[in-house]
Amino acid sequence: MPILVDAGLLLAAYLFGSIPVGLIIVKIFTGQDVRKVESGRTGGTNVYRAAGFGAGLATALLDILKAASTVWLARAVTDTAWIHALVPVAAILGHNYSIFLAERGPEGRLRLRGGAGGAAAFGGIFGLWWPAGLIMFPLGFLIWFIGGYASVTTMSVPLMGVIIFTVRALLGQSPWEYVLYGVLAEILLVWALRPNIKRLREGTERLHGLRAWWRKRRQAQEAQPPSREETRARNRPAHGRRREAKQASGPRGTG
Repeated sequence: MPILVDAGLLLAAYLFGSIPVGLIIVKIFTGQDVRKVESGRTGGTNVYRAAGFGAGLATALLDILKAASTVWLARAVTDTAWIHALVPVAAILGHNYSIFLAERGPEGRLRLRGGAGGAAAFGGIFGLWWPAGLIMFPLGFLIWFIGGYASVTTMSVPLMGVIIFTVRALLGQSPWEYVLYGVLAEILLVWALRPNIKRLREGTERLHGLRAWWRKRRQAQEAQPPSREETRARNRPAHGRRREAKQASGPRGTG
């Protein structure tokens, strides 16, 4: 009987994680299919591209909530720590590979669409220990703003969870199963972000934050025509060389 309860919790977590919040919100805001915009993912970043900041923020918050709620549900049903750790993993699987977004790919194969799992991974950590959010949110913002890559920020979420839960486990404040959650979540996110990792290696990944602002500023400066003072400064050495050549030649002889 406990095995059936645990299996039911994992299945429920997957199904709840499969709810395509981003798809629904973009449909409501713009009438578009977010799967046909940019990366085609249903997470907050792509929803932001498709329908603006408000839609992206709402998607991220709801994706966090749907993963966190699976932990809260599991805790209400069982005291088994490894189930508490695995239900948010099932929610990330549902978010990344939603049964509600099954379709045929270009080669005719069945595939499941979804997001990359960053918000869902954060939701799992928040559900396991909510104060982690107070630590991770400002750190995640700094990684995004200074580092400039949304994909790197996404992959950093489970790593921060691993560090937090390792410290808490060493202090005897949380079970080691929570560390396992962070490791499994990181594996799922890295797998989902393989195209982004390839672009990072090639140097073609989209920039955000401070680095994006600095690049735009530098490009704008390079595109501006030189001022009169700059033009004169560039031409001055050439004029000087001509004058020096004339002075060196002296007056012509009369023969």
